[in-house]
Amino acid sequence: MDKRTPNQYHFVFGLKKQTEPFHLMFYLCIESCWHINKPDKIFFYYHYEPYGRYWDLVKEKLTMVQVELSSVVTQKFKFENRAQRAYSYALHSDFIRLEKLVEHGGVYADLDSIFVNKMPDRLYSYPFVLGREIDFDDKATRQSRASLCNAFIMSQPGAEFGKLWLRQMEDSWDSQLLTKHSTLLPYELSQQYPELVHIEPQRSFFHHSYTREGIRRLFEECDRDVHGIYSLHLWSHLWWSRWRRDFSSFHAGKLTEDFIRHFDTTYNILARPYLPQPSKRYPLQFGFKP
Repeated sequence: MDKRTPNQYHFVFGLKKQTEPFHLMFYLCIESCWHINKPDKIFFYYHYEPYGRYWDLVKEKLTMVQVELSSVVTQKFKFENRAQRAYSYALHSDFIRLEKLVEHGGVYADLDSIFVNKMPDRLYSYPFVLGREIDFDDKATRQSRASLCNAFIMSQPGAEFGKLWLRQMEDSWDSQLLTKHSTLLPYELSQQYPELVHIEPQRSFFHHSYTREGIRRLFEECDRDVHGIYSLHLWSHLWWSRWRRDFSSFHAGKLTEDFIRHFDTTYNILARPYLPQPSKRYPLQFGFKP
């Protein structure tokens, strides 16, 4: 029998202390995955357990696995400043996701995603799957570089491409180019070992990109054409804080049940079917002001 990627999903979260309740966006990621792809199992890897209403609602669907932080990041990665160190949890996740995929096989997605259409059967037959994102603008060389985003990965157990990537990630760390090991390196490996990996077009997982226009299309405009889109990455690190305005004036505080129910945007229409039902403990709350 041919090897296949198992229909099980992997999420990594809680690699820094949890100071805010589990957000609605993360809940909707898991719920959309559960309903659309009907996974045999959903693994949830965490160091610090989340909490809050949405966590209580979704926790029963998960196989929870507490993990240690990556020793490579903790002991060997050097950071230029405090701001870089504050995002070190993302680097821990880069290692943990690959290690777990190589060990168990399955599908990984960042929790700031929404699942759109059922993953096609053909993708489960490839040993390793990544998706294109827009080219990276390398300011050091003033050139565009092709990039494969690690926010969505499919892998068969023991996939050779995943092993190669893991072995080279440590030496690819660059404090001046923080995505080198996670997006530029896999593209370089795909050119060296094309037989080990299948590359999906940008539309499959990253149709609306990490630009001002892409984020606007997700949360302010309404794109109803979802043919050939299996999941959408939301790039939340670029707009999460209400104080960050260089990519968008949208922020996590605006992403409420009320907003999703009553305003038609690309994301809202996709997420709306998976909103939780109001209950006596958590009645429907209003008050969103766009």
